[in-house]
Amino acid sequence: MKITYDPQVDAAYISFRTGPVEVTTIRLTEDIAVDFGPGEEIVGIEVLDASEHMGFTKKKPTVKLENLEPV
Repeated sequence: MKITYDPQVDAAYISFRTGPVEVTTIRLTEDIAVDFGPGEEIVGIEVLDASEHMGFTKKKPTVKLENLEPV
């Protein structure tokens, strides 16, 4: 899993799979979309206005890992 954040546009992407894959995107809200791959596997989640929806500050976002190891 990889989480990327672009503070210039306040967008986050949580990627669950590496490498290219054909996806179908379903918008849950105007700001949140889920990318599905083959077999309805979740490939990634896009969050616009991420600081608001994910509860962090744009200047210094932090991530707490629980039961996960950083790579």
